Amino acid sequence: MLATGAPSAASEGGVPPFLPAKQTAPAPDGAAKLCQTYPWACAGKLAANATEGALLDVAADINRKANATIPAISDQAQYGRAEHWSLPGDLGGDCEDYVLYKKQALIAAGVPARSLLIAVVLDRRDSPHAVLILRTEAGDYVLDNVTDRILPWARTGYTFISMQNPDNPARWVMVFEQAPRRLAAGIGLQTGNVTTAMD
Repeated sequence: MLATGAPSAASEGGVPPFLPAKQTAPAPDGAAKLCQTYPWACAGKLAANATEGALLDVAADINRKANATIPAISDQAQYGRAEHWSLPGDLGGDCEDYVLYKKQALIAAGVPARSLLIAVVLDRRDSPHAVLILRTEAGDYVLDNVTDRILPWARTGYTFISMQNPDNPARWVMVFEQAPRRLAAGIGLQTGNVTTAMD
């Protein structure tokens, strides 16, 4: 049992614990210069996947603090454009800004950069959304600005479109995996501090 109470990422109902990388993909709109602006966001040190336990405790703490302290604001409202991937600005941030903040904080806390992958999904309302994947020995967990819970990818109810390439995070790969809605049943997501689209 994990100290965080997070559900296990081990295979449930035939769903694999890791998101598959199916083919190369372009970087999402707004992320074209991500690696030049934030080299740590695309770092890929050769290391084994991170272990669970204390690692999930650290991730849960950073996820919870970021969700509680960063005000949600769209890129349009803050920067005057539809997409701008950056760390949260003076007014706050939207989903990908939370992701970058959490990735930077987790790397600073000692989590291998290679274990932290940015992913683009369609949320439960089929709106574009960004989340952070924490790749552990047991599977892929999701850090999200709409919930403080760290969930295995298959328990989110999201459709995973693309993510950073686990072998080279400076590049992106297509995923096209639907988290089964039946596994996400009963998992409520808070909606207090969220912008619904990647804007």
